[in-house]
Amino acid sequence: MRGLGNTVARLSAMNRARAAPLPNLDDGRLVALDAFGSNPGALDALAFVPEGLEPGAPLVVVLHGCTQNAAGYDRGSGWSRLAERHGFAVLIPEQRRANNPNLCFNWFSPQDARRGSGEALSIRQMVARMVKLHDIDEARIFVTGLSAGGAMTSVMLAAYPDVFAGGAVIAGLPFATANSVPEALDRMRGQGGPENDKLANLVTRASDHRGPWPTLSVWHGTSDATVDLVNADAIVDQWRALHGLSEDPGRVDIVDGYPREVWIDARGREVIEKFEIRGMGHGTPLDPRGNEKCGTAGPYMIDAQICSTSHIARFWGILGSTGGQGTVRAEAKPRARPPETAAAVATHSGVGKVIEDALRAAGLMR
Repeated sequence: MRGLGNTVARLSAMNRARAAPLPNLDDGRLVALDAFGSNPGALDALAFVPEGLEPGAPLVVVLHGCTQNAAGYDRGSGWSRLAERHGFAVLIPEQRRANNPNLCFNWFSPQDARRGSGEALSIRQMVARMVKLHDIDEARIFVTGLSAGGAMTSVMLAAYPDVFAGGAVIAGLPFATANSVPEALDRMRGQGGPENDKLANLVTRASDHRGPWPTLSVWHGTSDATVDLVNADAIVDQWRALHGLSEDPGRVDIVDGYPREVWIDARGREVIEKFEIRGMGHGTPLDPRGNEKCGTAGPYMIDAQICSTSHIARFWGILGSTGGQGTVRAEAKPRARPPETAAAVATHSGVGKVIEDALRAAGLMR
């Protein structure tokens, strides 16, 4: 582990620009989910269930990033509106400031990042409650998240691979590569951590499950100055080994102007995909101005002319007649990347205060 002095020295050199948190724009689409269990992680839960949801519908669990909340991330990403159009339920766990002053899920805390404990167990209890209340298809439960929510997505997939059919990690990190705030900061910079051939062992030790394993969609901006791009490769490596896949992807597509690498299993299923969004900083890639009117741009919610929300749902096979698992829209040549908004640029460097506050909250910095 890198020394604390080194960590603090690096923090002091970071750009001090401040990014405003995602506005708390609650449009009333989400309702509270109560009485979901012992809730050892002390989280809140909100949900969206379309009117007339049919029995046996899918469920998508959505995990927000630091400084965000459930309503704001849903509005930005557009998950509940996609669910309304295509007939699935959405569950959005929400962090409390008492647990983390910056509203980050505690993906680096051993007590919160393992099966049967803390925040991970709270989320599992929420899922069980949704299944019971709305007759959810237990074979079609999925989880996705951004940044700390992306890292917590890795936790849920590893701790409960028997629960989730698939996951999508956006600007996140692999499972169990950090067990403290200083380690988390190093991993975010792409420093330290296990060798690639040891990553899968971290997952197999997390539960008694031995397959089949969840499918995985990985998204990352090539200009992400908050979570280094090397983490996207590490996430793929962690799950590629479990699926018994080769290092090289079986196919590379161009989708909405961006490369999509695909790993295909022995049965011909697309089980892992990875998108690298050229020039994009830290955030969720969206297409608010496109045909799908996907999401709303803002801090950490970036207009990149590609809708990660709908592509992820399509990869999971939950968009009904609009496309099956792995269906993509390919183009002959890349599209020009839209100019970044001031909010998007701010996300590249505005995490400095968030990290410093996290160190102070952990008693590691004054």
